[in-house]
Amino acid sequence: MTLGLILPAWRIASAATGPCDIYLAAGTPCIAAHSTVRALYGAYNGPLYQVKRTSDNATADISPIAAGGPADGLAQDKFCTSACVITKLYDQSGKGNFMESQANGPTVAGKDNPVAASTENFMMNGQKVYALYLKQSNSFWRDGHTTGVPLKADPEAIYMVTSGKHFNGQCCFDYGNSELDRKPDGAGMMDALYFGSSCWFNSSAYKCSVSGAGPWVEMDPEYGIFASNTSSSWNSKEVSLPFTYVTAMLKNNGTTNFALKGGNAQSGALTTMWDGTLPPGYNPMKKQGALVLGSGGDCCATNTNLSEGTFYEGAIVAGFPTNATDDAIQANIAAAGYGSATVAVQRGGNREAPAVSKGLFLTLGSGMNMGALPRDGRSLRIAAHDLMGKRVAEGYLSAEGQPVWTSGSLPTGAYFVKAVQ
Repeated sequence: MTLGLILPAWRIASAATGPCDIYLAAGTPCIAAHSTVRALYGAYNGPLYQVKRTSDNATADISPIAAGGPADGLAQDKFCTSACVITKLYDQSGKGNFMESQANGPTVAGKDNPVAASTENFMMNGQKVYALYLKQSNSFWRDGHTTGVPLKADPEAIYMVTSGKHFNGQCCFDYGNSELDRKPDGAGMMDALYFGSSCWFNSSAYKCSVSGAGPWVEMDPEYGIFASNTSSSWNSKEVSLPFTYVTAMLKNNGTTNFALKGGNAQSGALTTMWDGTLPPGYNPMKKQGALVLGSGGDCCATNTNLSEGTFYEGAIVAGFPTNATDDAIQANIAAAGYGSATVAVQRGGNREAPAVSKGLFLTLGSGMNMGALPRDGRSLRIAAHDLMGKRVAEGYLSAEGQPVWTSGSLPTGAYFVKAVQ
């Protein structure tokens, strides 16, 4: 049983770095950074996404609770007194590469439907956040060819955090570089990260089923979805990624090689599914510089999207990051607290102050039953663990709902707080 500690926004300790800080330091900067669940730079405190209330068409921007922190899901709850849809994903990179719904957005006309704003919520770093839950006929798009998106054979990398529980095999749950005219213009015109169970070249020789039923990380460069550099046989290194939260990654140097990686976004290392040459006919790439999320490149100006998937965060990067950078991105994602009750604790500077952290509130994590808690908080013993799993403090939950630490030390930082059995 894990207890989530919720602090007021002004007491949250922001992340030291975000994924795009890591990419920037490595010389491969984000040119587009999107998320409905957290800031992707440690200093970012601008809007993450926009919701529209369908009853009166009023809109509101949802931002992090603090710079570098998780999204303010409670602000969405307060605004969305009736049904809301997500109309825009803001670009945190500063390049202006925001993405809009392909359902007749202000600058994007399309045939898809608006995306419901409240289909999925969960806890991140102890805060309620909302996912971008894309069903069929949901997608986003942006013309970014003049705002820094890699073109033609420029090197590019893409990562996203998605769901291994919500997907299908239809075309095409993509995130990345796509066609400007939203038509299938030819091999290499796209460079998008695909996630799902599509077996595009399925045949007696290809045999996707040898790697399970999916979902898989693959590349969509147009005219096919590739798990390797060939359409004649399946890549034996591909593995299904059925985790609740999945890290998916694509790197493409634009001329000779590409790599596919994936893993559990909550813990562990990435698995390399492919690191080798591009398929024949895709060398060099011919990228056009539009951005797409949730659909293939030939959608959705005059047709509708058939794929499904969930998007939590992602970025498009200029350059070809090193493997060490990839590993650092995965470590940052795993530490972000997807689905966890990670706690940011802010202690006062007075060493003689009482053990109770003033202004620190205890609420129930997802799935817990309020009635199961004892009336006398002293009978509920708790322990705080650092992000490496080491127990650093013990105490009890007071009758007022405050954690009282009776041993150990809790400097400013992030902790898991669990009931002691």
